[in-house]
Amino acid sequence: MTGRPSPATGAILFVNAAETVTCAGPARARRGGEMADACVQRGLGVAVRGERIVAVAPDAMLRREFPGASEVDCEGGLLAPGFVDSHTHVVFGAGRHAEHELRATGVPYLEIARRGGGIHASVRDLRGRSTADLVALARPRLARLAAGGVTTVEIKSGYGLTVADELRMLHAIRHLGESTPVRVVATCLGAHEVPLEYRDRQDGRREWIRILTEELYPAVAAGQLAEFADVFCEPGVFSPDETRTLLEAATALGLRPKLHADELHDGGAAALAVALGAVSADHLAAISSEGMRALAASDTVATLLPATMLFLGTGRQAPARALIEAGAAVALATDCNPGTSPLQSFPLVMTLAVSQLRLSAAETWIASTVNGAAALGRAGDTGQLAPGFRADLAIHAVDDHRAIPYWFGERLCTRSWVAGHACHPFG
Repeated sequence: MTGRPSPATGAILFVNAAETVTCAGPARARRGGEMADACVQRGLGVAVRGERIVAVAPDAMLRREFPGASEVDCEGGLLAPGFVDSHTHVVFGAGRHAEHELRATGVPYLEIARRGGGIHASVRDLRGRSTADLVALARPRLARLAAGGVTTVEIKSGYGLTVADELRMLHAIRHLGESTPVRVVATCLGAHEVPLEYRDRQDGRREWIRILTEELYPAVAAGQLAEFADVFCEPGVFSPDETRTLLEAATALGLRPKLHADELHDGGAAALAVALGAVSADHLAAISSEGMRALAASDTVATLLPATMLFLGTGRQAPARALIEAGAAVALATDCNPGTSPLQSFPLVMTLAVSQLRLSAAETWIASTVNGAAALGRAGDTGQLAPGFRADLAIHAVDDHRAIPYWFGERLCTRSWVAGHACHPFG
């Protein structure tokens, strides 16, 4: 098992897999009943040349087509696309352990935030750290995500809440993308909260929105520091009207919109995401039937974060089955963050998708790959094992695709590749 391309063919063959999950199909989000087919086959291998997959066929056929090619022996394991974690906040400083206990005593999330905890606690911590410190803290978090099979990860800013600190976060995210093997996608979440220093000032909210639209977003766009702009649209944070103002300004500068939508209360954010042409609407634990219908009739991906609701102890989850049955495209993500989802294991999200959201194993695989890619505007490039797609793939030490969500809490990925280059283990 060399994993190096043959000088004769320039190809590497991934062979001897017990099962191969290809998720092959249209280069777009799968919706409704389409999510039930992850295209799982036995005896199927993959040929990679450079950064791309060039063939998917039975092992014997690949060996005939690429004589003398180097081989990666999957050793009777599972060969699959790398997971796409399309919603994370992995750049942060300290954890927020005390809040976990407060919630256990019945103090709700929004009340903790009102007292200066929640996001504001992470803001205070981050502002006192160097950019190098932020990178050093985030790097092992990415390594742990990769150890679970993640090959593409979105990372948001949002713990700076000044123009300078938000830009520092985005520079840290850029550095991580340049210095780690995981593919990193950046999102500007300057509208994560209204900074405390603006909350009690007359017209403070309006001033912060002006700063975002006239100072932060233009600087982000000019420096090409992010692809997306996200807003936490929730009662007590940013209203739908404020969210529209923010995202229309960001869109005019070339940043694609995303929303934290209807997480704790139904505020009509899912329908707003559709109206704004958002790439994804995320959370959705409190989505209304109208919001579900809007998502089902749109190209906006419904990204669900079941670990967050579990960790918050709310006793409820996003209505995944109703969304799929309505015809929506559903994706899954960790929401890795210091306050409400300190999770660095994507396979555990898959477990929760089956046990809590009532998805099938096949739906869970589609939501973790193709639809996660669509939630980052990358469904034409990654998320499936098919000719022409990037060689973002992983080998897991199981012989059945259902075993990944079944063995909850386990990281069973043994090796992974991003664009044909080794990803996990790092180094």
